[in-house]
Amino acid sequence: MAVADLRDELDCSICLSTYTDPVMLRCGHNFCRVCIDRVLDTQDKSGVYFCPDCREEFPERPALMRNLTLRNVMENLLFTPPTPMDTGICCTYCVDSPVPAVRSCLHCEASLCDKHLRSHSKSPEHVLSDPSTSLEKRKCSVHKKILEYYCTEDTACICVSCSLVGEHRGHRVEMLDEALEKKKKKLRNVLHKLITKRKETEERVRILEKRWRKAQEKAAGKAERVTALCTDIRRRVDDLEKKVLSEISRQEKEESLSLSALIHQLEIKKDELSRKMRHIEELCNMTDPLTVLQEPDTGDLCDPEEEGGDEDTGGHDKQPHDGDDLDVAVISHTLHTLCDVISGIRSGIYVEGPADILLDVNTAGNYIHISDDLKTAIRTREKQKRPETSERFQDYQVMSRRGFTSGRHYWDVEISKSGRWSVGMCYPSIDRRGRQSYIGYNNKSWSLWRYGNQYLVIHGSQEIRLPGNIFCNKFRICLDYEAGQLSFYELCDPIRHLHTFTITFTQPLHAALCICDCSIKILGGSSRWKKS
Repeated sequence: MAVADLRDELDCSICLSTYTDPVMLRCGHNFCRVCIDRVLDTQDKSGVYFCPDCREEFPERPALMRNLTLRNVMENLLFTPPTPMDTGICCTYCVDSPVPAVRSCLHCEASLCDKHLRSHSKSPEHVLSDPSTSLEKRKCSVHKKILEYYCTEDTACICVSCSLVGEHRGHRVEMLDEALEKKKKKLRNVLHKLITKRKETEERVRILEKRWRKAQEKAAGKAERVTALCTDIRRRVDDLEKKVLSEISRQEKEESLSLSALIHQLEIKKDELSRKMRHIEELCNMTDPLTVLQEPDTGDLCDPEEEGGDEDTGGHDKQPHDGDDLDVAVISHTLHTLCDVISGIRSGIYVEGPADILLDVNTAGNYIHISDDLKTAIRTREKQKRPETSERFQDYQVMSRRGFTSGRHYWDVEISKSGRWSVGMCYPSIDRRGRQSYIGYNNKSWSLWRYGNQYLVIHGSQEIRLPGNIFCNKFRICLDYEAGQLSFYELCDPIRHLHTFTITFTQPLHAALCICDCSIKILGGSSRWKKS
């Protein structure tokens, strides 16, 4: 490495000047003691310490270790005159052969070797500097004097004549060394701001990369769920197709055997009729009266039982029904099952996850016990000692803490035994007193009720009886707020749709329970509903 390059390695990365009392951090980077102390003092405010060079963080303010080796190298190198290979500048006065210059005189505008430097004038106007080829630039272009001052108003380096009689007369001037320190201080402040901005930028990049990874993971999860859903749908469709085709084939075979047997019987009857026809024709062609007259009457030639059979709807001469009259009951039921699968997808059975429903004790009637996990409501004979407030239901009802104002959600309930109960959703503005407070019996709630063995869905006191039997004690309530749909399902195998209310919702919707003589538990669920 050249000496000039080696000198660059002796510059502090904070002040950009040669090390002064160099110290080292644990990461191995060196700084001036004053410079790094100033940076660490700034970092004290945030409580986060890091190296200005490599950004390595330290749990506490790092100890500064004096780098004696670097200090010795620096002193030996800085106080050793440069060699010809260091600067490439030769002595101006050695004309016979090139001799490396060790200093340059700004007044003489000449570079000097050791020999000529010893005989050089020691006058104050002869200012010496490191060897340089651009000595003219260090003098005033107007007065040809050394630039010793700095004009703060015009931000220019000037000579003494410029400050006294020149265009910078009366301006505020500073010595170059003083101006240099101020400029370095400003540069250090700018450097500190840049370091802070770079750290902020790195933090933003880290946050964006984290969001990017989360977006990729979320997209992959959604893609996986869609793939699983489509696979499940294809499996169901394939099973239904096989079932329908098998049923059609079975009915076709059954119908073919029935028709084949009937055709065989009719063929026998046709042959018998042909035989009788030939016999009658022979009688008609005879000329012997005795022979013809001695034959039984033509009516006797017909089988009375067969004639009776023609009139009997159960006889063999009954007309066979058309082949289009296949029994479509099983086929229709299977196709309806397929429609149920599609309807289930459209109506929101497959949603991302179950809603987190917790019961609000502050709304629970005083004859309802709420479990510690806020998931179960139990009818009790003992009155709970809760304060009577305007938000508490007078009777056996309770609402959820959470309300929904958008999105698609579902929640499942399990009823402990038969009895009177109701599950549904309501607005928070529902009455809490009187019959109009029961969910379903007002325009602010929708519910599924059970009375004895009868199930109803109710809204605005309008009751709709549900057809069919319900044997399961688990139910699902699905909400699509934007679509204005609230649906109820029986969690049997397969899941069965009971009813859907369609309305434009105007307030948050809360889950609501009415427990007359049973207990109701809010169940958790998988990320997507499947058969249990």
